[in-house]
Amino acid sequence: MGNLLGGVSVREPTTVEDCDSTWQTDSEPELEEPGPGGGEGPGREPAQPEEPPERAGGRLRAGPAPEPDPEAAGAEQGTDSTEAPAKPKRSFYAARDLYKYRHQYPNFKDIRYQNDLSNLRFYKNKIPFKPDGVYIEEVLNKWKGDYEKLEHNHTYIQWLFPLREQGLNFYAKELTTYEIEEFKKTKEAIRRFLLAYKMMLEFFGIKLIDKTGNVARAVNWQERFQHLNESQHNYLRITRILKSLGELGYESFKSPLVKFILHEALVENTIPNIKQSALEYFVYTIRDRRERRKLLRFAQKHYTPSENFIWGPPRKAQPEGSKAQKPPGPPTAGQHGPMSMHKKPKDSKNASSAAHGISKAAEDKKVASKESEETDKPSEEPGSEAAQPGDPGQDEVANNSSPRAEKTVTHPEEQKESASPSEKDEASDTRNQDGGSPGDAGSHDDAALP
Repeated sequence: MGNLLGGVSVREPTTVEDCDSTWQTDSEPELEEPGPGGGEGPGREPAQPEEPPERAGGRLRAGPAPEPDPEAAGAEQGTDSTEAPAKPKRSFYAARDLYKYRHQYPNFKDIRYQNDLSNLRFYKNKIPFKPDGVYIEEVLNKWKGDYEKLEHNHTYIQWLFPLREQGLNFYAKELTTYEIEEFKKTKEAIRRFLLAYKMMLEFFGIKLIDKTGNVARAVNWQERFQHLNESQHNYLRITRILKSLGELGYESFKSPLVKFILHEALVENTIPNIKQSALEYFVYTIRDRRERRKLLRFAQKHYTPSENFIWGPPRKAQPEGSKAQKPPGPPTAGQHGPMSMHKKPKDSKNASSAAHGISKAAEDKKVASKESEETDKPSEEPGSEAAQPGDPGQDEVANNSSPRAEKTVTHPEEQKESASPSEKDEASDTRNQDGGSPGDAGSHDDAALP
């Protein structure tokens, strides 16, 4: 296995957000397509800041969880597909594993002798893969189309698609950076590697249609898609194949394959069980953030239920104090806003003058009634001619003589007829606060008209 860096270690991510820079910024200039192989370059994830080693000896800083083998997490890829639809959750294990892959496995370096080159020698047909003892030529010629063997043998996949990390087959050797460069320069190895890729695509029901990595349905796609939908351990194999493509110079082949799988899973619904692994693993094997965003936007458009899509851009938290305050509602009865207070003096004057007119009309009618009574009853006291506002007897006469003036006689303004203008305004304010409105005065004024 790879050795840990001595002297300097790279800070380990501790959350899914730390591992995923896909939506770090959408306004930055789009990155160019990454070149094949390792190392930083256009389209690659930025290098992580270094920090002092945790202790002497250069051991890897303790991560938040142990480092299980990626293929040992097979139950994690696709287990949600057989359960009732529930909102999925991002896997920290998956995010961290693919973060390390995209960043060229920080904190690791090669310790094997550079002349070992086990993977290259296997692809040059010089050594068989272990423990089966089968050469690459036999695999490509005799195993092709033998879907039972390809399905049930679990030791060949680590040799056909080597990585810089250990798999379940401990006889298989991890790639080294030197071996990667030598592999990409060896035409014989590259030719066989592409044949192995085509063989596995056909096993899944897919075919490679051109040299740019575009794929389509194979002739036997229906049978193979049904099998792929039910054999979820093959999702681990697809993840390994995608990683290996990137290591050995075919990073550009990843996006067409992942886009095809997303289309079949989300649009055609031919392999629906694969969508969780496709979104959690396959997309994040792609080193270029631009390509990941394109794939995730495509997936979000077709994902159902849409509210369960958790791989989109994170929602920006609204800072405190920036929330829009609720505008004040219209003033209710008995409450006055600034506008009503501003208009109150004018309304009070109108109400006062209207009440004064009402009381004056009522007085005229009472005087007329009184005069008719004096004609019939000369024995009435002379002082009774000046009607007092609060005399109940005169109120009764006024009520009998003019039913329409019933409301106006008992109006509070009548009792304050002799009051000063300021007192009248004060009385009208009291009336308004008791629930009156400018419209009330108008209605009483109409009632007093002859």
